[in-house]
Amino acid sequence: MKTLERDVVIIGAGPSGLSAARRLKASGLSVAVLEARDRVGGRTWTDTIDGAMLEIGGQWISPDQTVLASLVEELGLETFERYRDGKSVYISADGTRSTYTGDMFPVGERTEQEMLKLIGILDQLAAETDPAAPWKHPRARELDTVSFSSWLRGQSDDEEACNNIGLFVAGGMLTKPAHAFSALQAVLMAASAGSFSHLVDENFILDRRVAGGMQQVSERMAADLGGDVLLSNPVRFLHWPGEDGTARDGVTAVADNVTVHARYAVMAVPPNLYSRVSFDPPLPRRQHQMHQHQSLGLVIKVHAVYPTPFWRDKGLSGTCFGAGELVQEVYDNTNHGDPRGTLVGFVSDEKADAMFKLSAEDRRGAILSSIAAFLGEEALNPEVYYESDWGSEEWTRGAYAASYDLGGLHRYGPDQLAPVGPIYWSCSDLAAEGYQHVDGAVRMGLQTAGRILAAASTKESGAAFADAAAASGQG
Repeated sequence: MKTLERDVVIIGAGPSGLSAARRLKASGLSVAVLEARDRVGGRTWTDTIDGAMLEIGGQWISPDQTVLASLVEELGLETFERYRDGKSVYISADGTRSTYTGDMFPVGERTEQEMLKLIGILDQLAAETDPAAPWKHPRARELDTVSFSSWLRGQSDDEEACNNIGLFVAGGMLTKPAHAFSALQAVLMAASAGSFSHLVDENFILDRRVAGGMQQVSERMAADLGGDVLLSNPVRFLHWPGEDGTARDGVTAVADNVTVHARYAVMAVPPNLYSRVSFDPPLPRRQHQMHQHQSLGLVIKVHAVYPTPFWRDKGLSGTCFGAGELVQEVYDNTNHGDPRGTLVGFVSDEKADAMFKLSAEDRRGAILSSIAAFLGEEALNPEVYYESDWGSEEWTRGAYAASYDLGGLHRYGPDQLAPVGPIYWSCSDLAAEGYQHVDGAVRMGLQTAGRILAAASTKESGAAFADAAAASGQG
C-alpha cells in the first residue's frame, strides 16, 4: 500500500468533492481525492445501455443554477433545452385523462383555486426563509414538527389540491411520502430554488441538459486533477486529532490501496455514508445523533427509448403528471441530435416499494402500462428499457438526496456544516441554494474549499507570528 502526503484529502469524487479539490489545488494546496467507485461523478452518471446513452443520475440545469452553468461553460461543455413543445397530459384523482397547455393542471375551478392558494402560502414562507438557515424562520419549530401532508390539509380541505401540491416536493424532490418529512423541509426545498412557484414549473426546474451527459462535468474536473484522483479506493478509516487535539497531528485516511496523511479532510459524500468510515477517535455525540436523523429517499428513474418520439406526432410534449398514478411524472428525455425518442419517468417512495416486490418482468409491465395511460399504447414496447435504482447502489443507497425526519432540520441543521477538528462536510445534501442538485454540490465544494483556505491561512499566519516572536525573544 502506498502512502501519500497532501494538504487535503477529499473523500468522494462527485461534483462537490472535485469542485473543492480543483479550487484547493488552484490555490496552491496539494490534494488527493479518494473515490470508492471505479468512476467519478457520484450521483451523476451517464452510461450507454443497449446502444442508448442514458442519464442514470442527475441531469438538469435550471436558470437559477448559475454556479453550475458557469462551470459547464468553463469546462467547454454545451447545453440544450429539454423538449417541451405541444400539450402536456394530466390524470386526475378519478382517473380522467386530460391534455392541457400552460402551468396549471386541468382541474376543477375550486381545486385550481386551492392549488393557487397553497402555492401562494408556500411562496410567502419561502420568501421569509434563508435557505442557508431555515431554522431561523420565526415559525421554524412549528413548521418542523408537523408533516408536510398534515400541514397541507390544515390549509385546504381539497384532497386533489393537497396531493397535487405535495407531489412536487414529496415524489418530485425528496422522494419520500409527504407524511415522512416536515413542512419546514418542504419550505427549504422551495427556498433553495428561489420559490415554490419554481418547483411547480417544470419548464423552469427542468430547463436544460448537458449535451453528452452531466457526468462530463465531473470527468473534466477530474482530468484537470490528473493523478490526484484515485478510484476504487473506499476509505475505511479516518484518524484525526480528537476533540482535545492531542491524539495526533493532521488526519490520516486509510483506503483499500492507499494511505493519505493530510492537514485537512473533506467528507464529500451524502450523510448516510458517513458511517461507512470508521473514525478514530469516534466523532462527537452531536454528529452521531445528527447523522441518524438524515436519510435519502427512494425512487426508480425509468428510461424508455423508442424508434421515434411518437408522442410528438400526437402534438404532445411528453410531459405528464398524475399524483395518484404509479409513474407520477414523465418527461421527454430525448438526447441532443438523436432521432430516437426517450422518455424518463419516476416511481417514488411507497410506490417504488411496491414495485420492488414484483419480478423484473412484472415490474416493467406495470411501469410501462402506467406510462401508456398517459401517452398511448406505443409506450408499451420500447427498444431499450432501464431502471436507475440508486437505492441498491453500494456507494449511494438512495436518491436523490438526504433530508431530515420530523423535527430534525431545526434541531440539527445549525450544526450540519460545522467542521469537526480538521474534518469538513461537503455535498448537495447540505447546500442552501441548489439543495439536492448538482449546482448545490458545486456550490458546497467551492464553499468548503474557501473555508479550508481561510483556516490554513489563519493557521500559517499564527505559526509565522509565533516563529517571529520566538526569534525576537518574545515567545
